[in-house]
Amino acid sequence: MIDENLLLKNGALYEEYSAKELIYHVGDRPRYYFQVMRGTVELNNYHEDGKEFTLNIISQGQSFGESLLFSDKRYPTNAIAKTDCRVLKLARPDFLKMLSENNKLMFVIFQYLSDRLFYKYVMLFNNSALDPIIKIKSLMDYYKESSLKKKKYSYEVPFTRQQIANLTGLRVETVIRTVKRMEQENMVKIDGRQILY
Repeated sequence: MIDENLLLKNGALYEEYSAKELIYHVGDRPRYYFQVMRGTVELNNYHEDGKEFTLNIISQGQSFGESLLFSDKRYPTNAIAKTDCRVLKLARPDFLKMLSENNKLMFVIFQYLSDRLFYKYVMLFNNSALDPIIKIKSLMDYYKESSLKKKKYSYEVPFTRQQIANLTGLRVETVIRTVKRMEQENMVKIDGRQILY
């Protein structure tokens, strides 16, 4: 999202995280802009019954936690490395200074935040649907739209059935049954464990 050299020039540092390592915790104060250089990061939270709810999965080139750098609110989610990760971290004062000195970059951040809000609105609405196909299809539509692969069955869904369940609020068993039904209705193709959309 932000050029790696620009981040380094403004004081960003690389940090390595092992799979399942906590990057930040619910209730922590936002102190850094994070950009994933390698790996995958999950933003999640847990219900009272211990069920995990995934709010987003961040991959290479994407950032996370930046919206809270503009307020005094604490993190409402955990950020956990889902795979071994390399992340560029830029301290909040340096991030804000960099933006104030670069109006073009500020609009890039606004566009990214706007896209994130769009995703939240779409998912909030579709997750209120009763039909699990609508929930899963809207998730796949959003991520496929962000990719360069537009033809039918050209997009490899980058999530496990468990991650789809966590992102949609469904049970993993429901996701497994629904994906099979989607394949029967020619909405997806299954190749081993991979879902092609």
